[in-house]
Amino acid sequence: MFRKILPVALALASASSAMALPGNSVEFQSIEYEGINPDEDALPISDDEYRNPILPGFAPDPSIVRVGKDFYIVNSSFGWIPGLPIYHSRDLVNWTQVGNAISDSTDFKLPTVGINRGIFAPTIRHHKGLFYIITTCIDCGGNFIITAKEPKGPWSKPIWLDSVTGIDPDLFFDTDGRVWITNNDEPQGPAQYEGHRALWLQQYDPVKSKVVGPRTVLVDRGVKPDENPIWSEGPHIFKKDGWYYLTAAEGGTSDDHRQTIYRSKTVTGPYTPGPVNPILTQRDLDPARTLPVYATGHADFVKLPGNKWWAVFLATRPYERNLTNLGRETFLLPVSWKNGWPEILPKGKTVPLRVKRPELPRAPQRTDYSKWVEDFDSSNLGPQWLSRQAHTPDWLSLTEKPGSLILRGTGPRFIGQRLRHRDAIISTKVALPPAEQHGRAGLAAIADEGHQFFFGIETSAEGRKLVVTATGLKGTGGANVVLFSKTLKLEPHANVRLKIRINGALADFSYADDNGDWTSALVGADARLLATEYDILLFTGAVVGLYANDAKMSEGHPIHAVQK
Repeated sequence: MFRKILPVALALASASSAMALPGNSVEFQSIEYEGINPDEDALPISDDEYRNPILPGFAPDPSIVRVGKDFYIVNSSFGWIPGLPIYHSRDLVNWTQVGNAISDSTDFKLPTVGINRGIFAPTIRHHKGLFYIITTCIDCGGNFIITAKEPKGPWSKPIWLDSVTGIDPDLFFDTDGRVWITNNDEPQGPAQYEGHRALWLQQYDPVKSKVVGPRTVLVDRGVKPDENPIWSEGPHIFKKDGWYYLTAAEGGTSDDHRQTIYRSKTVTGPYTPGPVNPILTQRDLDPARTLPVYATGHADFVKLPGNKWWAVFLATRPYERNLTNLGRETFLLPVSWKNGWPEILPKGKTVPLRVKRPELPRAPQRTDYSKWVEDFDSSNLGPQWLSRQAHTPDWLSLTEKPGSLILRGTGPRFIGQRLRHRDAIISTKVALPPAEQHGRAGLAAIADEGHQFFFGIETSAEGRKLVVTATGLKGTGGANVVLFSKTLKLEPHANVRLKIRINGALADFSYADDNGDWTSALVGADARLLATEYDILLFTGAVVGLYANDAKMSEGHPIHAVQK
């Protein structure tokens, strides 16, 4: 996890809408998603292969654990709720989300922090029948541990580790019964340069739920201290053949990102860097290469039966040099061993998008992210739905009008899912708000508070308009800019269909009545504002979904930054 965080402008939101329902309510009758895969069509896979990434879209900082025949991955989630998504697989290839370790915001105050803050890189481990997650809540409490008997939950209240500062904590259960926390933090003395960090180790007592004993520096700076490496972070310790291995990322979560390896005969060190370092990077490759994968690092290792090892790690698939709307995704590669040292990918090799499958029994096909339809015919939303507040009936209902999703209340309301394809179409059907209910309702695509699109109906004293707004375009000073506006003349109780296509750097917007053909509203809007490195470094990827807000809120961004 890249430590330096640039500030973003935080603002309140714009407006909402309603239907013939109590209060300030908006009725959405469906939402559909279609991912278009030209790269996958050009790279068909055989029966003994799998495709990278294994978790497409916003799925950074993966940590993995094996429990018998089952594998579990957890990712960082930052300011989104629910947090810490947990995925399950039996073959390392096909993954299904089984839950979230943070289901509400009560203990973590996530609605009060920015989308780019919140829950940073986690580690998931299993010991004596209990699952552990250790992670950091930035601006909302610091480092903590939660536990559960089953990965789908329920998860415990957080055990706050007030004396453990820094980020990216790892939990290691040694064979002698001792438990250790390793994490990134400030160096022992004053930092010698920007990005100078150290990796620290301290024993943890799970009975007393606190750290004990001295704190030890395992790594200062990085593999080559004389080169002033930056952001040594994301450490994990594992044990093999009597050696303690420490793997960590360096270089920041962009072009220079890389994975490193050290080992020691004792858990407290000293740790010696491996003869081949980094063990994974794409920093030296031609940026003009076909289907590039960037920013590789933040890996975690898992051992399979037969002493085979694999690694999960984050990486990006940009459509332009550093630019991706999907955020950092989870990839999988085998680990090779030579003379007691692991390597994920030899220097100069590109991360393959097609890879031979692990030698594991074939599991059911993973969740199909390429096409889904939500008709709201269930009383609960699945674990993949994200918002900026806990999913409570005071603002979100699937039972008030069965077969529809109702968003209500006086503040901005958004519910969405991760954008998982560089080229994707998102559409919805929304009931036209009555003329007396002023506000906005429609679709939103959100990277953070300062970078987003809104497309939908605006109802005011002047009537109803169809609008496209953008926040975060370069040259606008972060303003919420109207890109398209058209007065609507529809029947009072009509339904309106809305569609956004986000294809790399471009976004198109279309609309239709209940049964009519699609009409283009705007073509070629600059979708780069959703990208992770458009003007600031964003840790998240775009989330797309349904939005409503009432007119009592001030004009501004489609989704507010904080709730206080």
